[in-house]
Amino acid sequence: MPPQRATLLQVAQRAGVSRSTASFVLTGRHQDMRISEDARQRVLRAAQELDYRPNLMARSLRTKVTKTIALVSDTIAADPYAGRAIHGSLAAAIAHGHLLFIGETDGDPVVEQRLIADFLDRQVDAFIYASMFTQYVRLPRQLRERPVVLLNCLIRGARPLHHSIIPDELTAGLTAARTLLEAGHRQGIYVVGHADKGVFASRERMTGIQEELGTAGVRLAGVVDCNWWPDSAYDAVRQALVDGLAPKALICVNDRVALGAYQALREGGLAIPDDVSVISFDDSELAAWLRPQLTSIALPHYELGWRAVETLLGPSAEPGITRLAMPIRRRHSVAKPTVE
Repeated sequence: MPPQRATLLQVAQRAGVSRSTASFVLTGRHQDMRISEDARQRVLRAAQELDYRPNLMARSLRTKVTKTIALVSDTIAADPYAGRAIHGSLAAAIAHGHLLFIGETDGDPVVEQRLIADFLDRQVDAFIYASMFTQYVRLPRQLRERPVVLLNCLIRGARPLHHSIIPDELTAGLTAARTLLEAGHRQGIYVVGHADKGVFASRERMTGIQEELGTAGVRLAGVVDCNWWPDSAYDAVRQALVDGLAPKALICVNDRVALGAYQALREGGLAIPDDVSVISFDDSELAAWLRPQLTSIALPHYELGWRAVETLLGPSAEPGITRLAMPIRRRHSVAKPTVE
């Protein structure tokens, strides 16, 4: 059987003080109560000798504060890359002296409802409601009156009722186009990937790309349509080259698409970046594995998780949308266009 846990009364008896005095010392309220330094030191020494740890359950029942946060996500925890958002959330929670509970629903509303109910039964103080992909969501009814911050998702409406922490996809699109323009590209710039206006990241990135190119008086040459996976991108780019496409630069919607584009370009006898520059989004591990290494605009997963907890536990502020910068990781896949 586990050893008996030392009680506050035992600490007080060993220190030769009252139970209330020991409580005031161990909760940091000794100055307000004018407890002598000698008594304080005796209490601290007794607590150390007895290996005293406060009963958090009893304290939470008394104070109605458990110092716990629940992160409810769809599939973030199962993804090793997006899971960095959990690492950021966990680090921020620890920095604030909180515990972080993590629950994944796999997008099942029944599982989600039961999971949230379970967290509420455990009296968690607040919630982070997270999504694998940036998207509009409907906040579960159980959370609408609770302290909650949305991580990588938003709620539709003219006036935000909750804080949302999302990546700045619009500026990321501007950055991608600007990087090519700064390298000297003015013609033959194509986007590779399905530009679905219903997908938040796709819509925001495309808007940024077209806005930056338009400001420079440059037109996007076109879109090589494909799904956001390597095999689809490979097939689409290969077929486009067979049909006579002569790109000078490709803006891929993510690193997986860039992988497929790399393979198709090489099979077509085109060198990266000498013949075709390639830039992408996400900055997954794949970007550094490719050869040449891929210039990619990073999704700040860790920072998203950290900021969500900081916002949840920080000073009260008017709800709104916070967009976090997506930094560019410059590598070796973008170069000055060749002159024919």
